Amino acid sequence: MAERTYSTVVENFLRYVKIDTQSLEQYSDKTPSTEKQRDLAVLLRDELLALGASNVRYDEEHCYVYAQIPSNLTSKKDVPSIGFIAHIDTSEAVSGADVKPRVIEQYDGTDIVLNKERNIVTRVSEFPMLQSCKGKSLIVTDGNTLLGGDDKAGVAEIMAMAEYFLTHPEIEHGKICIGFTPDEEVGNGVAFFDIKGFDADYAYTVDGGELGDMSYECFNAAGATLTVRGKSVHPGSAKNIMKNAIKLAYEFLAVLPNECPENTEGYEGFYHVDSIHGDVEKTTVELIIRDHDSETFEQRKQTVRNTVELLNLKYGENIFELEIKEQYRNMREMIEKNLSIVDNAASAMRRVGVEPKISPIRGGTDGARLSFDGLLCPNICTGSEGHHGRNEFACIEDMETIVEILKNIVLLACGE
Repeated sequence: MAERTYSTVVENFLRYVKIDTQSLEQYSDKTPSTEKQRDLAVLLRDELLALGASNVRYDEEHCYVYAQIPSNLTSKKDVPSIGFIAHIDTSEAVSGADVKPRVIEQYDGTDIVLNKERNIVTRVSEFPMLQSCKGKSLIVTDGNTLLGGDDKAGVAEIMAMAEYFLTHPEIEHGKICIGFTPDEEVGNGVAFFDIKGFDADYAYTVDGGELGDMSYECFNAAGATLTVRGKSVHPGSAKNIMKNAIKLAYEFLAVLPNECPENTEGYEGFYHVDSIHGDVEKTTVELIIRDHDSETFEQRKQTVRNTVELLNLKYGENIFELEIKEQYRNMREMIEKNLSIVDNAASAMRRVGVEPKISPIRGGTDGARLSFDGLLCPNICTGSEGHHGRNEFACIEDMETIVEILKNIVLLACGE
């Protein structure tokens, strides 16, 4: 039986996910945080060169890839230069090494057994978006790794769109700018992004989820580090002397409002305990603070500060030390100044029969920072879901449709 031939975007995706590009927070003081991200970056550079893209650049120091497809318009009408951006790294939450993608043809809508021996199952009850994939083909893992749809699906779609325009010079279009970034998952995706050299009037990050999803709002975000200093003595003679930093840290968490990711949705913000580690003498708690509304966001940060002050009054000065760092802001503040770029993407979706679902991102994207740095950059879907986990999957037909959406974003901008 002949091996099935897939579309360009699927072939791209199946090739890219097999390259381990996991980024690591512990090394985020340098970009890229992991050298293995370079493997995919260099491949993308070489593929863009082979396709005939222009101004192909690999930032060897920081692992960014840039390219352009020049305008081929025969008229002199004023057409914007449009950028498309995706990140090459994957989350450290689950291993991205030795990914074994598996294609499920004509998915029947039931639970998917990824790994029978380890009892790893993707359940429709936990991932209801699977219901919209019934009858379509899915790409899943063997349960031992994540898939990498976040954001190699976006990378594959941009590359497929680029190949289309580069191999169809008869199709008129304005200038297309392409950028691939490292370290998005550790918050440094655009730390060294060359906006000026990228040379787009505006751009889209292709880094979303379900087909039709589009966002130009994200959280306001901050990270908080709480250091609790205790006092250790022998447990047998500890009465009225020991101060157990671990227990004090848990008391701090118990005082915070129970507004956490697992209890919130939509525009609701939260406090999230990302890690806790230490001993009786010293315990460190890492938190993230999120809210779409800037005023409520400031209130959340103040709640954390007030909690620290309250506990220091109870247990002694400087037992609890707090550091809060701003991470990113809600990009709506900038993008709503030019909502035509959102309207253009929505029209491109409708042109291929997809009704856009505009919703806030419960997280952040590279587009948030880029928008505040001068490159307006809403986020659009990739056709992959279940990100950062073993249950991640991508829908083949949806990815193929997203390639068509990207093409139409370009064509609509020049009146085609």
